[in-house]
Amino acid sequence: MRKFGLIGYPLSHSFSKKFFTQKFESEGIKDCEYELYPIETIDSLNQLLLDNPDLEGLNVTIPYKLEVLPFLSEIDEAARIIGAVNCIKIAGNGLNVKLRGYNTDAYGFEESLKPLLEPGHQKALILGDGGAAKAVKYVLNKLNIPFLIVTRTPTDGSILYEDITEEIISTYTIIINTTPLGMSPNVISSPDLPYHYLTSQHLVYDLVYNPEETAFLNKAKVQEAKIKNGLEMLYLQAERSWYLWNS
Repeated sequence: MRKFGLIGYPLSHSFSKKFFTQKFESEGIKDCEYELYPIETIDSLNQLLLDNPDLEGLNVTIPYKLEVLPFLSEIDEAARIIGAVNCIKIAGNGLNVKLRGYNTDAYGFEESLKPLLEPGHQKALILGDGGAAKAVKYVLNKLNIPFLIVTRTPTDGSILYEDITEEIISTYTIIINTTPLGMSPNVISSPDLPYHYLTSQHLVYDLVYNPEETAFLNKAKVQEAKIKNGLEMLYLQAERSWYLWNS
């Protein structure tokens, strides 16, 4: 039996286990299983690998996307630049185990964004500058799309929400929310933007996918902006993990 799984803590609910279990069933993949491995510290990873010598791949979620880096034999370019890993390919076992780290969030975001881009989408506003913003910045740099970061507290290289003017909104026609605002159960919250300046020329992307239409996306849709949530990104990054484990 080929084994795959997810490490993180806690792991009370998991998109990944549901996704891969359904994938294996629907595609008739009989020899694979996907399990949750809630490890309380990243130092437990070595013991997990010793106890499960048939593990071939792991997804990584909070709080270990950065903490896992010292355990890896290699990392891909995206993971190195972003500084976070959410997918590990395992080769060998025991004392000869080799771990290669990837960041599939960047792939998922890029592949879900590219079909939506139009000639007028030249610059982007990134709302928030936490861990989720790192993959977004990597992709925008790769696509040669200049961006401006918006934060609630002053930092070098960012502006504050209250600094957003009509001119900024008209210039930065891609707006990407990387914050958890609007995520269930706090569905009424949304980034503090002058939404009335949005137009049909805007592309508004929310990394949040639960609910499928956040207050942020709804307010943008009222202004006839093109909207996108993070659900396809989630599926794409999961499929990318499967591709990497089997390549």
